[in-house]
Amino acid sequence: MKRNNLFLRVIRFYVDGFRSMTVGKVLWAVILIKLFIIFVVLKLFFFPNFIDEHKGNESAAQYVSGQLLPK
Repeated sequence: MKRNNLFLRVIRFYVDGFRSMTVGKVLWAVILIKLFIIFVVLKLFFFPNFIDEHKGNESAAQYVSGQLLPK
């Protein structure tokens, strides 16, 4: 019973903290926008999916092993 009560108190602590933020909300918005740009936009344009280009299990496995192992 105490463990549940402690868990609820911790959750309420963080919820009240985020609710009373003023500048922090803007900073979190900036952080989330930057993460979106880093992980979505950059992945789409700069990191192509090479394994999808080599369809089939054996072809993809050969491609990956050819890239990892020295010739």
